[in-house]
Amino acid sequence: MEIVSVTDSHEMMGRPPLGMKPTTVRLPAETIRRIEALVGNRRIAVFIREAVENELRRREESDT
Repeated sequence: MEIVSVTDSHEMMGRPPLGMKPTTVRLPAETIRRIEALVGNRRIAVFIREAVENELRRREESDT
């Protein structure tokens, strides 16, 4: 699966851009615990990105 995002920064200082824009999402502590139990605490962001992409794809396909 390829995840593509748009970044707001056009400056080329330091590390190359990752093509992602950071955002804050507040989730209940129990939801985070459930995700951690499934994927471990170092893979939470990956899990959330994949879940969002899957849901976007599902909704976009249902609109057509």
